[in-house]
Amino acid sequence: MKKSRAVIGLIVTVLLLAGMGYTAIFGLGSDQSGSLSSIDLGLDLAGGVSITYEVGGGETPDAADMADTIYKLQQRVDQYSTEAQVYQEGLNRINIEIPGVTDANAILEDLGQPGNLYFIAQTDKDGNENYSFGMVPVGESYSYNYVLNKTIEELQAEGSIVLSGEDVSNAQAGYQNSGTAGNQEPVVELEFTPEGTKAFADATTKAYAAGESIGIYYDGQFISVPTVQTAITDGRAVITGHSDYQEAENLAALIRIGGLKLALTELRSNVVGAQLGSNAIQSGLIAAAVGFVLIVIFLLVVYRILGLAASIALAFYVELMIILLDAFEITLTLPGIAGIILTIGMAVDANVIVFSRIREEIAKGKVVGEAMKMGYQKALSAILDGNITTIIAAVVLMIGGSGTIKGFAQTLVLGIIVSMFTALLVTRAVSAVFYGLGVRSEKFYGKAKTPKTFDFVGKRKLFYLISVGIVAVGLIVMIVNGSRGAGALNWSLDFVGGTSTSVTFNEQWETADLDAQVVPKIKTATGVDSVQVQTVSGTNQVIFKTASLDLKSREALASMLESDYGVASDNIAAETISSTISGEMLRAAIISVIVALVLMLIYIAIRFHNFTFGTAAIVALAHDAMMVVVCYALSRISAGGTFIACILTIIGYSINDTIVTFDRIRENLTAGVRNSDVAGIVNRSVAQTISRSLFTSLTTFFMVLCLVIFGVADIKLFAIPLMVGVIAGTYSSIFIASPLWTDLRTMRANRQKKG
Repeated sequence: MKKSRAVIGLIVTVLLLAGMGYTAIFGLGSDQSGSLSSIDLGLDLAGGVSITYEVGGGETPDAADMADTIYKLQQRVDQYSTEAQVYQEGLNRINIEIPGVTDANAILEDLGQPGNLYFIAQTDKDGNENYSFGMVPVGESYSYNYVLNKTIEELQAEGSIVLSGEDVSNAQAGYQNSGTAGNQEPVVELEFTPEGTKAFADATTKAYAAGESIGIYYDGQFISVPTVQTAITDGRAVITGHSDYQEAENLAALIRIGGLKLALTELRSNVVGAQLGSNAIQSGLIAAAVGFVLIVIFLLVVYRILGLAASIALAFYVELMIILLDAFEITLTLPGIAGIILTIGMAVDANVIVFSRIREEIAKGKVVGEAMKMGYQKALSAILDGNITTIIAAVVLMIGGSGTIKGFAQTLVLGIIVSMFTALLVTRAVSAVFYGLGVRSEKFYGKAKTPKTFDFVGKRKLFYLISVGIVAVGLIVMIVNGSRGAGALNWSLDFVGGTSTSVTFNEQWETADLDAQVVPKIKTATGVDSVQVQTVSGTNQVIFKTASLDLKSREALASMLESDYGVASDNIAAETISSTISGEMLRAAIISVIVALVLMLIYIAIRFHNFTFGTAAIVALAHDAMMVVVCYALSRISAGGTFIACILTIIGYSINDTIVTFDRIRENLTAGVRNSDVAGIVNRSVAQTISRSLFTSLTTFFMVLCLVIFGVADIKLFAIPLMVGVIAGTYSSIFIASPLWTDLRTMRANRQKKG
């Protein structure tokens, strides 16, 4: 590259870097809203409420009925937020997400649990009363209200149910002139379907003649019993007698939600305080910034001018990720932040592979320009294979994971693709610019030293024994915990069901003090018999796990925490999961891990032309997965949806490292090599790639460590086992996978001789 072209290239690089940075932060529009502020935030970051319903009866509902139900629910939630979403999941489930709301508990109570709505005649055809006014139990006391004298089935059979909820096309609160001094009174305005119009005309004609009422019955109780004041034949009715507009709006809301064709059962609900999400974003940005600086320092110290080029490419990577997250409208979740921060560390991996190759070529006597060209050529296959296998794990997460885990998987896939682009194109282009400017001396690039060969294969039994010993300790701990009823692992609600309440107190608590002071108050407020307590080290956050709590119990708990401990509602997050959901998640988790391993085995077998490499890699990955499980078992960190995300992430990360070593073994193997020489080739290959393995792991470790130090509690609980997994993955890539491949190859060769 001529110097003039290099200068132009440098100017273009600076302008692109500045332009993308400006777009990411400020944007190009007149509103000065950059991509960073425009990224869609999930409920765990924006705060809000989510709920999952299942159609009752266990049968697959009609598609038209599902569409109608979703439409009516969407109308119902639009009043809370313009970003509220109602969508179908699978064949018989409906998800509702309302982000950015400040009083999520009140919305959940208002939304309620959709039930069946009926309009019931006061008397049957024989003049017997279908309902009467009397005392009904309310909690531990009694209150006066209307009660049914017959079952719904009996009323349906005799024709006393004149309308059902699906006959109501609309219900809205409004005002009408009361006729006294022009005063406006709140009313509920009803509109009926054509079928409902005729049925209501017949029913009101009969009721008006007899001076009777028509009771509106919803979800097991009467919500209104208006007296019919005239026959209504035009399909429009008005319910009067409300004390204020809010009361009328509440009744209209119940009628609207009760006008669903399908009976729905709540499976899962989640309420997140906005302050918790704000803290997560702030801490995530700090973790990313600190980790980024550490990586840049590392690159500059170790790789000099190449490290500078990689640092510039890493800045491009961060800016491009922000812009693409906004452009593709990917919803950013708490695990998604972890995914981005993790991929910042992994983005260095491709650069390290290339730089190691360049230094090896320089050591062979090639000039810098030729060494750079050869380095990229020889590193390409390892980079592609390693990243594709990581993408396989992420895609499995996207298909089989829940909402937040899918968010993590999406950012992971996007990060891997962008990192390959910046490493293979941007870093190469910037390096070429520096070379063209005259930075051509070997001292600016470094020269690979002849690696000291260690007998990895000869010492393999010791390495196997270390791994088996650690796994054995973990299994013993799991068996002991299981036998005493504590559970082999500290399963979260994702797998066992119940309610988890995450509380950020104004000060740190010790577990003993929580058990003595707070837990008894929780039992009193909610009526539960057992409360599990988990503190998060270094934070004020405490997680309380109980049996499933209904909305009233959750509100009572929040009220107690606010009055007794000054905890604001924004610092309380509650999640309830039914046993149906938890059982399905456990099955999906197991299937996800198996599918990921099988797909990786197939891919590696195809790329390396035999199953020996693939089998050794899968065993090493199983080793890493077990190490993560041992971490969860020993630390008693809650094992939930992120548990599977952590395992699959480590599997994807570790296979990347292993494939680089396998790629070098494949390169060093020559046709007709004797079995007696294989061990030496493996030892030399591992020695040639060990610095790359350690450096890559170190940069990834920097980022995960920043998550542990600066992240919020939920991120810490994900990052700690991830950090253990990074260490385990590095260990297995160096000390387990390659020696194991040697054993498998020897066994296959011996079988062929005997055959």
